[in-house]
Amino acid sequence: MYLIFPELEDNDLADYIPVWPDKESPWSILSSKEEYSIINQIKNLEIDFVNSIERYENVSFDVSYGPIYIHPSAEIGEYVRIEGPCFIGKNVEIRHSAYLRKGSWICDNSIVGHSSEIKNSVLLPGSKAPHFNYVGDSILGFNVNIGAGVKLSNVRNDRRNILVSINNEKRIDTGLRKFGALIGDRSEIGCNVVSNPGTILEPRTMISPNETLNGWVKND
Repeated sequence: MYLIFPELEDNDLADYIPVWPDKESPWSILSSKEEYSIINQIKNLEIDFVNSIERYENVSFDVSYGPIYIHPSAEIGEYVRIEGPCFIGKNVEIRHSAYLRKGSWICDNSIVGHSSEIKNSVLLPGSKAPHFNYVGDSILGFNVNIGAGVKLSNVRNDRRNILVSINNEKRIDTGLRKFGALIGDRSEIGCNVVSNPGTILEPRTMISPNETLNGWVKND
């Protein structure tokens, strides 16, 4: 867990971030079968800005599957679509025509940009998916930036469970059919990069544009 997201060890970095009971398998919160899944954690939040959606115009909300929490300081652009359960933290910016599907947890000071789609994923504080991105069943670490057109693919073509390799050692079956990527703290991914399901980047990894990522990616 802290090998990929070391800044999580500082508990004073944000007011609301998910809890990881299974620190050996940080992807476990992506599973809908777990009691502590992202979706269930958002549903169980007890905070006082749940009804703030009423102040937005030209934004589409769907609360049929769970609540939508938006911090009063967050900025939501026009023609954004947000499906609950969803959490949007302090000073977050959701730009024009973004699509937040259920299970999106957007932590403080993060950005979801124009035509970017987030699904069952966590953007930890300060992370950015600012231009034409797809982030599916993934976790972006603190102050991660993914360039325009980056896609974090989350399903194998053969629909089998996603396997991961921790530090290039023995492969592990995550038990998940949908799992995109874990992007370590302060990593930077260039434009038009595609990551295959189960990709893990070490913290502070720099990726050049137009690459395809697989497995465990070291910070060289």
